[in-house]
Amino acid sequence: MKHTYKIFVITVLASLVNGCNLDINTDPNRVTETTVTGATIFPAAAHETGQRVASTNFTFLENWIGYWAGSGTFAIDQTETTYAITPSFGDALWRAQYDVLFDLEQARAKSIASGDNLTAAASMILSARLWQDLVDIYGNIPYSQAFQVATYPQPAYDKGQAIYNDLQVKLDQAIAFMSAPGLTSFPTTDIVNKGDQTKWIKFANTLKLRLLIRQSEIPGFDPSGELKKIDGAIFLQAGETVSVNPGYTKATNKQSPFYSNYGFTVNDAEAAPSVRANNYFVNMLQGGGDPRLKRYFIADATGKVIGNDYGKASGNPLVSSGIGPGLVRSPDQDQWILTAVESLFLQTEAIERGWLKNDGTAATKYGQAVTESFVFLGVPDAINSAASYLTAPANAYVPGIANIKNTLFQKYKVMCGIAPLEAWSDLRRIGFDIIPTGYFTKNPGATTTTIPIRLLYAQSEYTSNATNVGAEGKIDQFTSKIFWDVN
Repeated sequence: MKHTYKIFVITVLASLVNGCNLDINTDPNRVTETTVTGATIFPAAAHETGQRVASTNFTFLENWIGYWAGSGTFAIDQTETTYAITPSFGDALWRAQYDVLFDLEQARAKSIASGDNLTAAASMILSARLWQDLVDIYGNIPYSQAFQVATYPQPAYDKGQAIYNDLQVKLDQAIAFMSAPGLTSFPTTDIVNKGDQTKWIKFANTLKLRLLIRQSEIPGFDPSGELKKIDGAIFLQAGETVSVNPGYTKATNKQSPFYSNYGFTVNDAEAAPSVRANNYFVNMLQGGGDPRLKRYFIADATGKVIGNDYGKASGNPLVSSGIGPGLVRSPDQDQWILTAVESLFLQTEAIERGWLKNDGTAATKYGQAVTESFVFLGVPDAINSAASYLTAPANAYVPGIANIKNTLFQKYKVMCGIAPLEAWSDLRRIGFDIIPTGYFTKNPGATTTTIPIRLLYAQSEYTSNATNVGAEGKIDQFTSKIFWDVN
């Protein structure tokens, strides 16, 4: 686990927000340990956080849980579509995630040392998001010894539960930092929330709730201690999506990450011609007359969305629907990190469980969550369209804790292209019967009847940290559960 500063990216992104005030006696191309500050590192690290959320490394999840499928004009990926993954399958994801976390840790440490507590807090909050994601994908991971190369060149693995517990502590610390006055330069450094400390606190509270919700099915789990801190706190509400934008524009390596990965290149060529709508999801939304379908995917000249069957080697249409205008908007679009849609669904479930007593009713939050999805995707006449959608019996809210699966079914329908890891985690946490059967691969080479419930540890770990990863024992993608997956 060796990491270096991404100097070029840091310099370019920092210049977008800080200008170019250079000392003529200093070599502007030489960035050293003494000249790099937390505020210098943070913009690049924040951009990279958004890039991780929008990464093509998560295309496999979009495919596995029924949102997307391969194009009929491309050969299928036999490893992915048979679920016969190896340690190499998730290696790039693992390394990229740790690279960003390294940068955020440097931003935190240097900001603390210089008294810039707001940048430190922002770095801690973004880190918490990425650390949780890593645990949710891999389980136990290097955490407490990570990035201390001199002391721990081969870091030990921490238990997922212990990491979750520590993230709650770190988020409390970040909230305390963010609640106090800070440097006046922070709004310039902050390319996420533009210096809005209240929004950062809402973001942190939402992440704290996300950590609790993920553990909701563990027998004997007691969230009361953490709930005392956040019941009555303010979470991200409608219109408060957390996103990053250092100045994205239609230029090479400067486009918004999701647009660049799944939309169009700077030359207006399709960026991901192998990514297409999945018939499973298309049929689900068409059957319910859901107007969001044509925002998720591009409709043809007749207004029809054409899907493909995931894992099907031949017979898929050669012309099918790519990612739509509700997600692919423009080269300069903000890159979401955590959407208000996800936050509102988290709040809905927490109220249904009786966890939040001071945050309104579950029915109200549910309606807000669905409506926010229509707004986020840019559905025409979104408010009225959502209201009409919610009047259908299949979509209306049903009171009580027994309704959680129905709530999560609606949540599944809004996470397409936005947060596939969240949807995958809900399916593992509560049960795959949240959604109808039919999402399974059509590749006859698949030898199981279930999709993977985790990734295997990265090949780079078996190469560079063999003793510690080996201590985790034999890992199986179908049976080695993440600690909160008890179903």
